[in-house]
Amino acid sequence: MSVPITPARRTGILLALGTAAISGVSVFVNADGVRAFGDPTAYTTAKNVVSALVLLAVVGLGSPAGVRLTRPRTRGQWLGLLGVGVVGGSVPFVLFFEGLARADSAQAAFLHKTLLVWVAALAVVFLGERLSVVHVLAIGLLVAGQVGLVGGIGGFGSAELMILAATLLWAVEVVVAKWLLAGVSSWTVGVARMALGSVVLLAWVALRGDLGLLTGMTATQAGWVLLTGLLLAGYVATWFAALRRALAVDVTAVLVLAAPLTALLSNLADGVPLRPQLDWLLVLLAGGALALWAAWRGRAVPAPVG
Repeated sequence: MSVPITPARRTGILLALGTAAISGVSVFVNADGVRAFGDPTAYTTAKNVVSALVLLAVVGLGSPAGVRLTRPRTRGQWLGLLGVGVVGGSVPFVLFFEGLARADSAQAAFLHKTLLVWVAALAVVFLGERLSVVHVLAIGLLVAGQVGLVGGIGGFGSAELMILAATLLWAVEVVVAKWLLAGVSSWTVGVARMALGSVVLLAWVALRGDLGLLTGMTATQAGWVLLTGLLLAGYVATWFAALRRALAVDVTAVLVLAAPLTALLSNLADGVPLRPQLDWLLVLLAGGALALWAAWRGRAVPAPVG
């Protein structure tokens, strides 16, 4: 028997669409931002600090409904939040942006969006989420569309492997966060991810002796950091809010729709005609539409947290 579709679950899907839009822009912008800054680790540290400060400022204002921090009640929740900060908010960011500095933004977008495959596998095993035939077909279309969009999956080097490693860590984070969201607010998880992650990143930059790269930023570098930090804050806020309300597989599938947006922005910036990629973009959009339909109508899966 299918779980009844609730307003909260549909809100989660809509929030995931917002996350996909932010992600599509962010991957494109960050590809230029990390190159303009020069040092990928210092760049992601500065950007993440901005994101953490923005999230804390929003929580401090406390005006929008649902914007609140909740105190963890168990040791497991405290450890889970610590894990989200390290596994999600620090190490993979270093790996991703070190890779992004040398990889093509479309290829980076593809590797990041394989998150869907890893989350689907982990969610089945650890969260008890079950995949319908429709969802498996949607995942197949999404993966095929991404492979076609970047012209195949060959040519992986160290940069691409770092991005893939970051993606695998983020997949683990999704499962841990989904478990945590049963007992704490989405803002608690988001703030823990960015604040604790920023502390770890700052410590790493200090150990490398590169704090001067943060304190001596030029106006151009600061501009990139502020822009991408704001985008990251929006991504985190909407992502964990979506994950709290809907299934991990659903929101991750919707997130793949960021890839065609990144490709479109890259083509426009480079002056490359879109037509050679149009067929694969349509395959990707078809997969996204199918995933959205499967999520919107409800499936025979455990009820999400709402």
